[in-house]
Amino acid sequence: MLIFDNLNSSATKSLSNSATNRMRKIEHIGIAVKSLEVSNLLFEKLFGNPPYKEEEVASEGVKTSFFMNGPNKIELLEATNPESPIAKFLEKKGEGIHHIAFDVEDIVSEIDRLKKEGFVVLNETPKKGADNKLVAFLHPKGTNGVLVELCQEIP
Repeated sequence: MLIFDNLNSSATKSLSNSATNRMRKIEHIGIAVKSLEVSNLLFEKLFGNPPYKEEEVASEGVKTSFFMNGPNKIELLEATNPESPIAKFLEKKGEGIHHIAFDVEDIVSEIDRLKKEGFVVLNETPKKGADNKLVAFLHPKGTNGVLVELCQEIP
């Protein structure tokens, strides 16, 4: 019972305050697809509404579309060149979940925190991603095989 009694301690409150710059919520789930045209139709049937946004991120060699389903966001990713990370993922693993993205308030601070925790950050300098976000990725070898994306809204 001591565990529950300690939940209101100042140490616990301090921990929760320091967590404000950490991952706040799942921002979206990224799914690698061979064809946005085909997959957009499939997900439109699944969710009952079309994608709210489509865009190309030339620097990453990818075209994306975004769907909302209640409070949840799904990003579909199609490779635009055979050397892109998505093309390599599709070649190795086929279509499916590519990454889970987490919303952060301060991506630079979060990258620093995660590096200090021992995570390998694939791009230590955040780069412009889709949907008006700054992004950085954690290597999946350090996150139980899951590619983790950090996302910060660009003001």
